[in-house]
Amino acid sequence: MTQPSGPGHTGPTGPSDPGHTDPAADFHQRIIDDAAAAVRGLSVSLGERLGLYRVLAEQGPLTPGELSLRAGIAPRYAEEWLHAQLSAGYVERHPSSDKYTLPAEHASVLAQPEAPTYAAGFFTALKALYATEDLLLDAYRSGEGVGWAEHDPALDTGMGSFFQPTYQHRLLSDWIPALHEVSDKLADGGTAADVGCGVGHTTRLIARAFPHARVYGFDYSEEAIAIARQLADDEGLGDRVVFETASADDYPGTGYDLVTFFNCLHDMGDPVAAAQHVHKSLDPDGTWMLVESNVSPADIHTHTPPARMFMALSAVMCLPVALAQRGPHALGNHSGERAFRAIAEEAGFTRWRRATETPVNAVYEVRP
Repeated sequence: MTQPSGPGHTGPTGPSDPGHTDPAADFHQRIIDDAAAAVRGLSVSLGERLGLYRVLAEQGPLTPGELSLRAGIAPRYAEEWLHAQLSAGYVERHPSSDKYTLPAEHASVLAQPEAPTYAAGFFTALKALYATEDLLLDAYRSGEGVGWAEHDPALDTGMGSFFQPTYQHRLLSDWIPALHEVSDKLADGGTAADVGCGVGHTTRLIARAFPHARVYGFDYSEEAIAIARQLADDEGLGDRVVFETASADDYPGTGYDLVTFFNCLHDMGDPVAAAQHVHKSLDPDGTWMLVESNVSPADIHTHTPPARMFMALSAVMCLPVALAQRGPHALGNHSGERAFRAIAEEAGFTRWRRATETPVNAVYEVRP
């Protein structure tokens, strides 16, 4: 017999007794929250790609009609998108004027790619990750992987946008200066190889900062290298940085003063072979700068935002990419410092130091 949903009964929003707790209902709400975040991510990607956050930040407060006109989107979609942003707490509405505002502290996260807190670019990678769900389904059953090249190029740009603000604000001011004599060597015309460079954000940063250095970017994704070359040409760096398609264990050149790996060693099927090739390609007094996620196996039990992000990415992107290479290792992105140091030592490196860190990244100085 069905009970009515009224006073004293449980309605669609939960028990009426404020002192009553229901773990299943609480967890159900947690899943609803996560589902809402997953769907909302698409609205964030649309807002980033269409420039809606930027228009709100630069020209707001705006009515839906004004946003429609200034951003070049249909009026009805402008209204609905703003409702979604309001529901999420991303924007504020002034009831008397029906104008919407993107608060300044939100603008630095959603509308300003140059800000260190910018994160909206990540959501453009969702197109690529969700599109490979069927491939992941098969991979989970077979034990095989899903290679980076099997994803839409949006994965390159989205992940690049996610890490770029940190690189932009940390690489030249904190990370390279934390390495022994590396800045001086590059300033004096040294050589640097950026391995797993993706679309080349970090490669171009180094080339701009050290105009006398010879800078090379290597990645096994032909799509990423094509984007990197175009971006370098667009920025007038085409004659100062060279991008080539190559993997981490066969990229060309020797005698490098600096070799960099930015959040990519854990994606490799044979990280030991990659580390051995770094050892062989470095100058005897050179430096391998290894940047990895600042999480470890112990963080499986934590619920910090970075840990939750990395654990999820590892299950759907990092581990499948490593397994696709059919090497002897498939680390995942939270292997931790102990695992990375063991790989370096097996490859012949004798000096290891955690040079600096952020809440998201650990920067290791590794030397022969």
